[in-house]
Parts: sequence; C-alpha cells; structure tokens
Amino acid sequence: MSYRTLGHSGLQVSTLTLGTMMFGEQTSTEDALRIIDKAWDQGINFIDTADVYTQGRSEEIVGEAIAGNRHEWVVASKVGFGPVDGLPNRSGLSRKHIFNGIDASLTRLDTDYLDIYYLHREDHNTPLHVTVSAMGDLIRQGKIRYWGLSNYRGWRIAEVIRVAEQLGVDRPVISQPLYNIVNRQAETEQITAANAYGLGVVPYSPLARGVLSGKYAPDTRPDANSRAGRQDKRILETEWRVESLRIAQQIQAYTQQRGVGMVEFAIAWVLNNAAVTSAIVGPRTEEQWDAYTKAQDVKISAEDEAFIDSLVTPGHASTPGFNDVSHFVSGRTALSR
Repeated sequence: MSYRTLGHSGLQVSTLTLGTMMFGEQTSTEDALRIIDKAWDQGINFIDTADVYTQGRSEEIVGEAIAGNRHEWVVASKVGFGPVDGLPNRSGLSRKHIFNGIDASLTRLDTDYLDIYYLHREDHNTPLHVTVSAMGDLIRQGKIRYWGLSNYRGWRIAEVIRVAEQLGVDRPVISQPLYNIVNRQAETEQITAANAYGLGVVPYSPLARGVLSGKYAPDTRPDANSRAGRQDKRILETEWRVESLRIAQQIQAYTQQRGVGMVEFAIAWVLNNAAVTSAIVGPRTEEQWDAYTKAQDVKISAEDEAFIDSLVTPGHASTPGFNDVSHFVSGRTALSR
C-alpha cells in the first residue's frame, strides 16, 4: 500500500479511501465487515462515511469494524444533508444541525472523535462565519481533529479559508470533489483552489458511478441490478449521459489493447493527478473491491494522458454545457419574476 500526505495536515493516508455509502443496504452488514477487514489487512487506513448513508447504518457498521484499531484509522464523516421529512433544522450547516449531527455520528460510530468532519455541501442559507465558527468549536471540544469541504466551488473554498483566518479557526485540510474521466470540471477551480491553499484533494466517484466500469452501453437498457437500472437519482442527474457511455466504450477498447482492466485504469488516472491525495472507491461487493485495489499497480503514461485529453477536454465534462443540478449556480438572479 502506498501513502500520501494529506494537504498541510501531516496525516499520511492510503491512496485508496474505502467509501462506505453502500454499506447497510446494497451491501449486507456481513459483507461490509469482511470488506473493511480485508482493506485493513491490505494497508488501507482511510475510510469515508456520512450521517445520511443508509440512514446512519453505514456509520454503525464502520464503528463496529474499526473498533479494534480505532486510533490507526483515519475516519471521515459528513454533515449537511438531512432526512427528507420536511422538518426544519434537520439539514444544512447551522450551528444547531452541526452540533446535533456530530453527536449523533459519534454515537453511531462508537467513538469519541472524528479525524475528519466534512461539510457535505454548500449551504446558501447559513452565513459562512456561523458554520466555520461551529467547526472551530468542535475542534476545541476535541470532537474532531480536522475538517474539510465536499462539493464546494473554488471561490467558496477560498472564502471559507478567509473566514477561518478571520475567526482564528484552523483551516480545512481537505476537499472532496466529484472527479473522473468523464467529468473533469473540478480541474478548473475546485482542485486548483484546494492545491493553492494546501488542502488535500480526495475525489469521489472515480468510476462515474459505474459508467467507467464498461457495464453500460448506449441505447441499451441497463441491468435491473445496476444503479442506472434501479433509477438511482444521482447517477441519472450526473453520469447517465450518452456522451459518457460512448466514451466509456472507447476507453474499454483502449485498455483492452493496453492489457489492463478498465476499472483500475480509470482509478489510476485520477491518482495520476499530482494534486490528488487519495481516491474514494465505494464497493458494493468484495469482488468490486478486489478490482479497485488493482489500480495501484497501473502506471499511467504520457500516451494515456493524451488519449484521455482527446476524449474529454481538460476542465470540462463529456457533455458540453453540463452542470450538476446539485451545484447551485449563483451568478444570475433575474429581475423579472
């Protein structure tokens, strides 16, 4: 296992981060525990969960699995989303929700502290100084060691850091953007800003929610057991685009000629970015996890980089004009109503 330094934190983390979004629902508790134990034996020390993953069950499974080696694991969870129940103050980044969220996560994880606590998404209803101040208080209380940002645009990363310095709060140490071959939009600002301010970059969805596994084909009904077949909301919003499906077929043909698996190639490409510390890979099965770990043995060449650049322009997504609907565009407010 190889390790990289996470931004300016001093932490050494494995280049693969075990993502646990599926654990407790698509992945049974028994299978999840086995995957975590296997990852630990392979040298993985970075694990990623969130309060909303499988309604909190993911955190409970992670807590059970890491108990024997808790202080060796770098454990990350998140706050910001909430249950879809219409009740106020159960989502967002207010002080109330953050404080309630950390206590609930620590209880589920059966631990006294989190190594990393992410702001899961931007909250445009709560002033940044309120959120940043709350994170500083959690550090002083010993409930978190470090904090980070997930799905934050580049200018907001810079603004968060400015506010943190103004308030005397430790800077965030990590940024978690969506980043893969068919969506390179993070290169323009998110990764650039994080790198400029010394934040580690740990992308999620390096396989574009399965599109870069080669299991989907254009104009073909997806398997009923796949994310697309289950009509998963996020894949339909972000990755289920015909341009991406066609590019995936080209990559599959290329990697077959190169003699490497498409899955490990796609993950290795993400890790070949010097600004990236680790890639979050979230298996549903142990077989998938075994495929993901092969990425460490793949060396991306200059020829490989040029091939990918010919398919997707650096800083862009495969689909011209694409924008993730969950990323609020704030640059235009119409005067007419």
